[in-house]
Amino acid sequence: MLETLGSLTSSPWIYALVALSILLDVFLPVLPSGILVITAAAAAAAAGAAGPVAVHDQVPDILALLVTAVTASVLGDMAAYRLARRGGARLDRAIARSRRLTRAHERLGTALARGGGALVVVARFAPAGRSVVSLGAGKTHRKVKEFLPWSVLAAIAWAGYSVALGYFGTQWLGTTWLGTAVSLIALFAAGALAAYVVRRPTDATPAPAA
Repeated sequence: MLETLGSLTSSPWIYALVALSILLDVFLPVLPSGILVITAAAAAAAAGAAGPVAVHDQVPDILALLVTAVTASVLGDMAAYRLARRGGARLDRAIARSRRLTRAHERLGTALARGGGALVVVARFAPAGRSVVSLGAGKTHRKVKEFLPWSVLAAIAWAGYSVALGYFGTQWLGTTWLGTAVSLIALFAAGALAAYVVRRPTDATPAPAA
């Protein structure tokens, strides 16, 4: 799979593929948006190592990749927010058909409801955490001005971390495949840590009295 992704990074279509994957993974958390971002960033680092001419001719451009990832993440969040705000029982049934979303709602929903905006950023790294946050904000009719700034901050944090992993991992380790592999491990480790941090208030903090 990594070889196929590697060939796509030499085409301008990589931006569209990254954007589409990030847009849709709020509804389909199984999409490999993080893998795409890291692989594209690793390709940009490899082009930089090849010299100025390669950097000029090669895609993706690291700044364009970062902007694409952040923009697509925020747009996806807002699409899920709007859908949940109007979805009602139909949306509940759709979520119930997804085991991953159902588990994420059970594990993260209460903790996120009790936590502040910072948990929105942390949850962006957790498996299906983005879906829980965006759909939950819409379902509970949170105001856009309360949700959007944290969505933007979460997108910047996640995209910046993913791009930095792929780019600097490849630069430091010297080979694209090794840098990508190590970066993916670091991304999954961050996801596991984020899931633990988000769930921790549910386990450690008693429910407040009504």
